[in-house]
Amino acid sequence: MREYIDGAAFRDMVLCAYDALSASEQTINELNVFPVPDGDTGTNMCLTMNSAAADLRKNGASPTLTATADRVASGLLRGARGNSGVITSLLFRGLSKGLKKLETASAAQFAAAMGSGVDAAYKAVMKPAEGTILTVSRLAAEAAQNCAQQTADVEEVLASALESARVALADTINQNPVLTKAGVVDAGGHGYVIILDAMLGYLQGRVAVSEGGPAAGAQPKADFSSFATEDIKYAYCTEFIVRKANGKNVDLLRAYLGNIGDSLVVVEDDEIIKTHVHTNDPGKALTKALGYGPLLTVKIENMREQHTSLDAKAQAETPAAEASEEEIEGVPEPVPAEKPLGAVCICAGDGLADLFRQLGADRIVSGGQTMNPSTEDILRAVNLTPAETVFVFPNNKNIIMAAEQCVPLTTKKVVVIPTKTVPQGISAMMRLSPDSTPEALTADFTEAIAGVHTAQVTYAARDSEFDGHTIHAGEYLTLMDSALVGSFTDTEEMLGRLEETIEPLHPEFITVYVGQDVADADAQSFCDGLGSRFQEAETSLIRGGQPVYYYIISVE
Repeated sequence: MREYIDGAAFRDMVLCAYDALSASEQTINELNVFPVPDGDTGTNMCLTMNSAAADLRKNGASPTLTATADRVASGLLRGARGNSGVITSLLFRGLSKGLKKLETASAAQFAAAMGSGVDAAYKAVMKPAEGTILTVSRLAAEAAQNCAQQTADVEEVLASALESARVALADTINQNPVLTKAGVVDAGGHGYVIILDAMLGYLQGRVAVSEGGPAAGAQPKADFSSFATEDIKYAYCTEFIVRKANGKNVDLLRAYLGNIGDSLVVVEDDEIIKTHVHTNDPGKALTKALGYGPLLTVKIENMREQHTSLDAKAQAETPAAEASEEEIEGVPEPVPAEKPLGAVCICAGDGLADLFRQLGADRIVSGGQTMNPSTEDILRAVNLTPAETVFVFPNNKNIIMAAEQCVPLTTKKVVVIPTKTVPQGISAMMRLSPDSTPEALTADFTEAIAGVHTAQVTYAARDSEFDGHTIHAGEYLTLMDSALVGSFTDTEEMLGRLEETIEPLHPEFITVYVGQDVADADAQSFCDGLGSRFQEAETSLIRGGQPVYYYIISVE
């Protein structure tokens, strides 16, 4: 009989949970309903748990249970990715609050703390749905609390929680209509059952801790010491906007800047020239630009200094137990505000990143399908944005919750605009105005999002049966606003079905963002084929360079 859990035991329970998740990552991923290649539930939960496990393996056990639980919660918050990962982090964050000031926890105290974890998770989800990890964790905690009224044995209490979690998981197929159609249980709930089973398994002696740590080559965040500051060829990230004052050829400015730097983007319209360049002499860039008209805005950042600062901070990190709930280790302090409003946009693909920069994004966080960024990644970008209020555009429904966790973690005002797709983010960013107020902009962004529909063309990652569709691995898989349109082997058939889906929307503008693996000729043919079906709409093609999706189609 085990009457209490201390810090050392809890550390090993969490490590066993991470190891078990890692071993089951692909199994959990395959429970995802759509066979779309994405940052699946198993991957997100593993990456989230890895952040805590890496810290525990590096720094050993804390002297008390509360200190260990705080370190686990801090690590999970750093690494939280995707909805499943964020909810997992919230379950452990609430657990840590329930264990505050405890050197050890009895069965009743640990069961009550599990309930605190469930409360934290439910409060963070705007519209909690049954048949998910929330349901599984709630029923497990209730069973633990009921059992703790009958026994002081921690193992018995956790065994009761696990038994109820397994029953709840099996029932998710009946609670969620989408799961019912697909004939599977909830992936996040399955991951949580694995966590509970491994934690109990450690206490029972049937699961041992592997001290090997994460697989070689895997790390929870970038290692800034892996390259030298001197490896940064051009030190200054220079951005400016020029109001056109003459008819000089902008190609000459583009050619000049290309000779003194790299990462060059020069975009113009009838009134302005917007430029981004990495250079060692921003003065020369600005002087040249003045020949085209007056400068409206200028931003210069020393990338070598930023690298040195991040490198030093990474090397000077202290154990997570020292971090309060209001901070995340390794994230730079918020930079001073130089303007009232700023924007952080999340996307994958050089073309999409450049487009968001042109629309006014201060920071780009690389991420999307297959690589959901962590809360730490997003918070870092927020803190490095020199604005009082920072708008965050997740551009993926599985990133919204991770972005929302940043709100209480910084002194800046953070407003998360719940963009679920890149086209929604682009449409919203087109309304960004530095002269507006945060409240007015939030309303404008929300209105813009409502007018955008998004179609996506990717490939089926595996054979699947869903909602009457037989899907074979490798087929074109087409979605509209996340709903399955169908799977196809023939492009013309796919275009025909897209036409049927888009036509009721009466589009005025159709924009095709082309993925990194699509040849120019194929992209043009696809765009022309779509345009010929909607001749009254303005159809355009942009090289987005995104992975996973051959085409992302904005319909407005």
